[in-house]
Amino acid sequence: MELVTEDNITELAAQRWQTARDPRLAELMTALVRHLHAFAREVRLTEAEWLAAVRWLDRAGQISNEKREEFILASDVLGLSMLVVQMNHRLDPSATPATVLGPFHIPGSPELDFGGDMSGGLDGVPLYVSGTVRDLAGAPVAGARLDVWQADDAGLYEVQHADVDEARLRGIYRSRDDGTYCVHTIAPKGYSIPMDGPVGDLVAQTAISHFRPAHVHFLLDAPGFEPLITHLFQEGAEYLDTDVVFGTKAELVVAFERREPGPTPDGGRSDRPWLQARYDFVLQPRG
Repeated sequence: MELVTEDNITELAAQRWQTARDPRLAELMTALVRHLHAFAREVRLTEAEWLAAVRWLDRAGQISNEKREEFILASDVLGLSMLVVQMNHRLDPSATPATVLGPFHIPGSPELDFGGDMSGGLDGVPLYVSGTVRDLAGAPVAGARLDVWQADDAGLYEVQHADVDEARLRGIYRSRDDGTYCVHTIAPKGYSIPMDGPVGDLVAQTAISHFRPAHVHFLLDAPGFEPLITHLFQEGAEYLDTDVVFGTKAELVVAFERREPGPTPDGGRSDRPWLQARYDFVLQPRG
C-alpha cells in the first residue's frame, strides 16, 4: 500500500483520474490535476487562500441563473474564452474573425425582415448595419442566418432587466439572394461588465478596466459554412484597446457614419439623423 505524501500526491491523483472510461476525459482530468497541483506548489497556496477560492466559486455558482452566467464572465476576463476561440477558429486570413459569445446571448430571438427594427422604439440614435454575406471567393451567401443582439443606451442587456419579458434589442435576420442584409437598431454604448458579483469583486482589486467598447454581437450560420460568432465595434469608441474580455480585433472596428434625415439602406426613410455602418461578413466553408 502506497501512503500519500506531499511528493507523491499529484501522481496518485492523476493515476486515479486516468481511469476515466472516456479517453479524452482522462486526458483532460489528469492534465488538470497536474496543472492545479503545480500552481499550488508554485505559489505555496495557503489553506486560507484555498478556502477563499472555494467560497469565490460558491458565490459564482449561487449568483448564476438563466439570465446570468458568472462563470462565462470569469472565463472572459481571464482571457480564457478568447484563447479557446482563437485555438478553435483558425480561419482563413480573409474570413471574418471570431470573438467571444459573451454571457448575454438568448436563443429564440424573433425573426425580422430585411431592415426590420429590433430596437422596438427604444431611445437612441438610429443605426443601420448593412452589407453582404459572402464566401472566401467573394460569392454571395444567400439565406445566411444573422442572430444579432446588443446592450441598450444604459449599457444593459435584456437579460439584465428584471421587469422586461419581451425581446429587446435582439433579432434574427436573413441574407437575401444577393447576400445582402440590413439590421435596423440603435447605436450601442460601451458598458461595464457586472461588478456586483464575485468576478467584479476580483477585478475591483486590480487596475484592470472593467469596460467593454461599444459593439453589436453577431452569430452567423449558413449551410456549408463554419458558424461565426463575432462583434462589430464602433470606430473611435472608448475602451477599444482595453476591452476587459480581450474581444477587440482591428478587422471588426467599423465607422458609424452620421447621415442626415433621408433615405435609409432598407429602402425606407428616417425623419431624424441616423448612423450607418457597412460591413461584409466573409464565411469560411466547413471542413
